[in-house]
Amino acid sequence: MKLIIQIPCLNEEDHLGETFSDLPRIISGVDEIEVLVIDDGSTDKTSEVARKIGAHHILRFSKNRGLAVAHMAGLDACYRLGADIVVNTDADNQYQGADICKLVQPVILKRADIAIGDRQVNTIQSFSWTKKILQYWGSRLVRGVSGLNVTDATSGFRAINRKAISRLFVHNKFTYTLETLIQAGNAGLNIENVKIVTNKPKRKSRLFSSITEYLRRNGLVIFRSYAMYSPMRVFGTVAGLFFLTGTILCLRFLYYFIANPQISSHIQSLQIGTGLVIISFIIGLLALLADLNATNRRLIEELLTRMRSIESIVENKNTDNWIEGLESTKNESWKTDSFDDS
Repeated sequence: MKLIIQIPCLNEEDHLGETFSDLPRIISGVDEIEVLVIDDGSTDKTSEVARKIGAHHILRFSKNRGLAVAHMAGLDACYRLGADIVVNTDADNQYQGADICKLVQPVILKRADIAIGDRQVNTIQSFSWTKKILQYWGSRLVRGVSGLNVTDATSGFRAINRKAISRLFVHNKFTYTLETLIQAGNAGLNIENVKIVTNKPKRKSRLFSSITEYLRRNGLVIFRSYAMYSPMRVFGTVAGLFFLTGTILCLRFLYYFIANPQISSHIQSLQIGTGLVIISFIIGLLALLADLNATNRRLIEELLTRMRSIESIVENKNTDNWIEGLESTKNESWKTDSFDDS
């Protein structure tokens, strides 16, 4: 079984070495381990450091594309490189390397397609009470829209098998954590939470500058992802609210008209109610079109899933040419046998 640990980086020359040295060289149930460093358009010496410390693969972008794009590009590269399991970890050594051994076990034992590191947010001293509360309610919201029992939805410390990799597609550029969970729920993938311990933060998050920005961007990601996979529920609910409100207003006009037909009162209720009913039918048609589009998207994603499988088994000896931006350093993989012999 082959495991690739991918590390998305943006100007991480000061922290990458420590993160790399903390990675496990032997894991029970894993025969081969490799490390992929994803350089997301860094302006420092991140790629040079990756070569120097012994990373097996380096995927470099000429300019910054965002965490979500870097994460998915890494998964695609790992899939083509023949990984059976991919572990995603942060370059700033937020997650302890030793926890990778625990994280991959549910995937190795086939209990889960995705294992998510539960940071036990309530125990993290560096998190403010506001952030802890937001993390709790955010995870609860994701549980509701995804149907998955995830305890730490924003954790990026994850182990993913080939089946899950082939079925995950991220459409936003902000973050992959929430959208992939909603997709996993719709794809029928199994997840398992694994309790982990985090290291003290070495720097502030580069993903967002304030709590307000975090809420705004993640809120849009959740709504867009849910609407993408369940458009009939989203737009159907809106259409139902408009129809119900419009009907009540029309009935209000009808009540007073029957009570006193000689007086034409509450005309505004009839006008507004009629308008709302018409709008509800328009939104209902949009819901139907969105649902048909969602069906087409699921078919396209199925085709992409099969294309990934085909590409991964096509023999291509010159890997650098068929994965854009990838450099294989030719460093020898960490194999269980080689450590046993030593």
